[in-house]
Amino acid sequence: MRLQSSDNRPWYKEPWPWILMAGPMVVVIAGFTTAWLAILSNDGLVMDDYYKQGLAINQQLQREQKAGDLGLQGDVMRSGEQLRVMLSAGPGQAAWPEKLTLRITHPTRAGMDQHVTLVAAGAGMFSGKLETEISGRWHVVLEDQSGQWRLVGDWQADAEESFRLLSGDAASTINRNVTGR
Repeated sequence: MRLQSSDNRPWYKEPWPWILMAGPMVVVIAGFTTAWLAILSNDGLVMDDYYKQGLAINQQLQREQKAGDLGLQGDVMRSGEQLRVMLSAGPGQAAWPEKLTLRITHPTRAGMDQHVTLVAAGAGMFSGKLETEISGRWHVVLEDQSGQWRLVGDWQADAEESFRLLSGDAASTINRNVTGR
């Protein structure tokens, strides 16, 4: 006895072949879309002059070493948008500069970076004002105007306490409070 199918529709009118082909088709479309985005997008992390920037790292390290040789450390205090920095140094520091530059850079959002000029207020105290309110984690670089030394550190801006910028290996601490605890 032979069973005959009364349904003689062609394959393309059946739902199962289309359901089975949908998965690979989606993958092919996603692959072309990814290739198109990769070709047209600009990778902002790769610099054109990466070789020159690599050579400049030694100069930056020398500036941090100079800050360590001078025994510099800076205590950064914030009240709203107002910033105050109190610099202290070892016995070799003769006079403080008139102005300092404080660069506050966000680890992932370059458009939020700020450059603050700090003006001397006497006895190693410097003050300035942020352009906008900040919160979260920031990388901070404090340097003199002549580019002789610099202090670096990471700052959690939401913290209540002040933080200390140190030179050398100790610069990697986050929000080391002023009392040293």
